[in-house]
Amino acid sequence: MSYEDLPTLNAALNGAAGAVTLAGWLFIKRGRRVGVHRTLMLAGIVVSAGFLASYLAYHFGPVEEKRFQGEGLSRALYLAMLASHIVLATLLVPLVFVTAFFGLSGRFEKHVRIARWTFPIWMYVSLTGVLVYVVLYL
Repeated sequence: MSYEDLPTLNAALNGAAGAVTLAGWLFIKRGRRVGVHRTLMLAGIVVSAGFLASYLAYHFGPVEEKRFQGEGLSRALYLAMLASHIVLATLLVPLVFVTAFFGLSGRFEKHVRIARWTFPIWMYVSLTGVLVYVVLYL
């Protein structure tokens, strides 16, 4: 694998993190299967950590970043999506840690309260991460 392959890996990891996290949410919402929920959410955290490591390797590596070439409205829409993705991804990191901490320490009321914010932000960040890849590379 080379540095040029990392954007594809990043998109795959972003999509996988979103899918695993969505599955974890569905298990707790539809069946109260706490053990499966915990396992899937921890898997989402691990996959997201893998994404973050790969993302940082790419952006601090020897490859020049690909820039969006569109103009006008398409550029404005892309930059709005990218800006919201970056801001929310930055906020997501501490939200995930706090949400996981409350859940793993048995403080379920606090866990649920913060997870109501963490989960939709995580889904948005995963989806827009894949969309950024699609717009730039496909």
